[in-house]
Amino acid sequence: MKEYIDELAGQIEAYSITNTATLEEFRIHFLGSKGVVKELFSSLKSVPNEEKKEMGRLLNDLKIKAETKLELFKEQLSSQEKTTERIDLSRPAEESAIGAHHPLSLVRNEIISIFSRIGYVVSEGPEIEDDWHNFSALNFPPEHPARDMQDTFFIEKGEKEMALRTHTSSVQVRVMENSTPPIRTISPGRVYRNEAISARAHCFFHQVEGLYIDKNVSFADLKQTLLYFAKEMFGEKAQIRLRPSYFPFTEPSAEVDVSCSICNAEGCNVCKYSGWLEILGCGMVDPNVLKACGIDPEVYTGFAFGMGVERIAQLKFKVSDLRLYSENDVRFLKQFTPGV
Repeated sequence: MKEYIDELAGQIEAYSITNTATLEEFRIHFLGSKGVVKELFSSLKSVPNEEKKEMGRLLNDLKIKAETKLELFKEQLSSQEKTTERIDLSRPAEESAIGAHHPLSLVRNEIISIFSRIGYVVSEGPEIEDDWHNFSALNFPPEHPARDMQDTFFIEKGEKEMALRTHTSSVQVRVMENSTPPIRTISPGRVYRNEAISARAHCFFHQVEGLYIDKNVSFADLKQTLLYFAKEMFGEKAQIRLRPSYFPFTEPSAEVDVSCSICNAEGCNVCKYSGWLEILGCGMVDPNVLKACGIDPEVYTGFAFGMGVERIAQLKFKVSDLRLYSENDVRFLKQFTPGV
């Protein structure tokens, strides 16, 4: 076996490598998965024990010799290709295509930035949720229509029924279960609803939901927080109004409108000549929700709010069709390239 190794060492040294084809032939023959070096290592087990140490050393030297030659000629061939490559210095330079963030990413990042300036941290959670985090802990009664197949995408996981989350409120439940107040967090993410796709609706969209829990939190705190957000997002002249509404997990609840920035609240076809545009829902966290998440409602109060990123992006960029956000039409996306 020693004589055969010496013979192979001579073959490696004498092997002529002139181009990439012969380089590859060399690699396959000596170092490939079925090459001679691999076969020799496989046959090492049949060598007598007293000779294995020496044979192993010789084989390692052989392998290193082959690898060294392979790398040396690889570098030589690469440098030859570079030196022989002809460069036309008179040719005009090609413009580099500049990419852009997706408009939803731009708005999502701006929302996060606005709330981070007043102490909100980002929380994330799974998109496939169980009934407790998506419905029951949020005070949804068993007969609530949102549990129906018409609104929710259900998934069977073994014997346990799961669902694609219908809101990022499920993340807030996880935060409340695993944190001690004060809690100040926002939960951005993708959500799913079993709806027909149209210019105004989609089966998936993006939300940012906020939660603040502490002692003596009031509805006035909620209103001032949302007014601050509206002015930061839509400009200093922005105003908000709150209309009574209903959500299972907040009481009292409200819908929030912002003054139309397109017509300066004077009335246009976008705001249906009302001067106002709906942007989000909000309310004080229901005591039942706090209790379900292990927080004493006698000690703590809090508020929650949720907005659709697509809705805010529509108002900010004046986009009339929701489907444009998910169709990856380059003509649409190029409008958000910096400098365009």
